[in-house]
Amino acid sequence: MLQDDERKPRTDRREGRRERMKARAARTGLAAPYTLRRTGIVSLIDEESIAIIERNADRILDEVGMEFRGDAETLEIFRKAGARVDGQRVRFDPGWCRDRIRTAPPVFTQHARTPARSIQIGGNAQVYCPSFGPPFVYDIEKGRRYATIEDFRNITKIHHQLGAVNHSGGVVVEPVDLPVPIRHLHMAHAHLTLNDKPFMGAVTAPERARDTIEMCRLAMGADFVDRNCVLYSVVNTNAPLVLDETMIGALKEYARAGQCTVVSPFVLGGAMSPVTIAATLAQVLAEVMASVALIQLIRPGAPAVFGTFFSPISLKTGAPTFGTPEGTQFQMCAKTLADRLGLPFHSVGALTASKVPDAQAGYESQAQLMGATLAGVNFIIHATGCLEGLLTTGYEKIVMDADRCSAMMRFVQGVDFSETAQAMEAFHEVPPGGHFLGATHTQAHFESAFWMGEMSDNGTYEQWAAEGALWEHERAALRVRKLIADYQPPEMDIAVRESLDDFVARRSRDLQGET
Repeated sequence: MLQDDERKPRTDRREGRRERMKARAARTGLAAPYTLRRTGIVSLIDEESIAIIERNADRILDEVGMEFRGDAETLEIFRKAGARVDGQRVRFDPGWCRDRIRTAPPVFTQHARTPARSIQIGGNAQVYCPSFGPPFVYDIEKGRRYATIEDFRNITKIHHQLGAVNHSGGVVVEPVDLPVPIRHLHMAHAHLTLNDKPFMGAVTAPERARDTIEMCRLAMGADFVDRNCVLYSVVNTNAPLVLDETMIGALKEYARAGQCTVVSPFVLGGAMSPVTIAATLAQVLAEVMASVALIQLIRPGAPAVFGTFFSPISLKTGAPTFGTPEGTQFQMCAKTLADRLGLPFHSVGALTASKVPDAQAGYESQAQLMGATLAGVNFIIHATGCLEGLLTTGYEKIVMDADRCSAMMRFVQGVDFSETAQAMEAFHEVPPGGHFLGATHTQAHFESAFWMGEMSDNGTYEQWAAEGALWEHERAALRVRKLIADYQPPEMDIAVRESLDDFVARRSRDLQGET
């Protein structure tokens, strides 16, 4: 005999499923702004190995030094503080950098335009952030193409609605249809008006950093910005052992303004560092310590973060590889080094070399994301959207990755052993040989008892076939279109919006007149 649900037309069943997904999405959209982990972290470095790496980092800074190129002011700052300056090369006595770093806060808040979206950086907090920097976008309808400002805005709208993504990110794609001198203005404008989560500042020139800070002052109030961290910006060293003029300029602007600077050595192992994890750890630690020491010399107490981007290269082809054991092993050691410096830890998430959201993308991304989660990374960048080794952001990949971020969040929250979770009353209600589906405890908790993703299809083959036999990337494409179609912008005072519009228009005229 057919059950009631089986008598319903297939269209009704599909509509019911869509309504259930809509209800889950509404709950997800109101998720906590970040996750507080209740599980331990996995570290692969013992006390003896820590001592070796720290000693080797000190030796690198003392015997080799680090170059700070093209900025005489920085060299003078170091000289006055007692470092040994020879041309653009700066050398440091053992322990010198570590002593200066002590003024950096171990935990701080990055404030969002909407206070409820503010996030904790450091401690036991974990934050998931979109990919950064790709010049291309991909979707299954149009394929791979250069990104535009429309793509940037659409991706920002999508991330606004994904509860598993805690941050609006930075250059989620490069809008190549805009002239380089004004891109940063339109990207910051999109982050501030289309999404009310925290976001990243421009780092490609000091004046672009200043523009980003000024736009935050317009949106959030000058006094508030001057007293609080509202921007989180990533400065990459040029490994090995170089910080260039562009990165130094951005670092100084954000440090002086009391905003967060992440020092993240960009390292392709075997090319930009030796081929071993032990040697790369020492090099990265040296680069971070020297650069964070500069931040603290500029403004003691300015928030700073220990960042890493490490990927081995194929020694056969020279191409970067992702989702490798070595990448995860590196994170599980570097996190301990960051903790010993008293700095929050920033590293990479769902990276893949795959060109499309296929099985390779899923395996590699999940391996890297799970590794970052287990390592206890405080701020996981590139958590959504990565394709082609960060040359491309995939629309479908964004929502597929966000589903995995949601699962990771649930994982690190740990197991509930409360009296309610023990469910002793259910054992008295259900007789031996019975089932718990109709039990009072099950009915009270069925919506939240187990993690349920948005993208996986857990129905029967017949249900899947009746609903179009869609592969996950095809279901993701439908969800992307719906997210863009259903998007509603966060509230913003009209006067604030007009001031941002005017600032972007005025600065665009000024900057285009300079080129």
